[in-house]
Amino acid sequence: MNLLNPVSTIMTPNPVCIGSNEPLITADKLFKQHKIHHLPVESEGKLVGMLSKSDFLFFRRGFTSDEQEKLEDEVRLNNYTAKDIMTTRLAKLDPDDKINVALEVFKENIFHAIPIVKDDRIVGILTTFDIINRLAIDSLAIAEYE
Repeated sequence: MNLLNPVSTIMTPNPVCIGSNEPLITADKLFKQHKIHHLPVESEGKLVGMLSKSDFLFFRRGFTSDEQEKLEDEVRLNNYTAKDIMTTRLAKLDPDDKINVALEVFKENIFHAIPIVKDDRIVGILTTFDIINRLAIDSLAIAEYE
């Protein structure tokens, strides 16, 4: 992997997104259906935040087998929206920014996903998994052991 290539070469294009006013029950379905861990949050077509599965699970306070607590959980998921728990202070990159810039963002912050944005509109997402996956399949990546 050439670290001077643009992030657009390894990002996931057209990521699954959620509207800021969507109930959290929708986020739950999207996380499960698409097996993803990050949902960019949009309002009027523009990126306004990021909803991570970790934040979502923290909001849910774990899982329960008690029927009363399940009912309460369902009510909460239907009454709170993505904007209620999303992260709004995001690191964002342009599709033409270099991969090494993304690595610096990942290294310096606690983010595990960076939205790739053009004119305030999300065009992709880059996750630590995308980088690890690319390294795992890259025929030019070598490992030397002494």
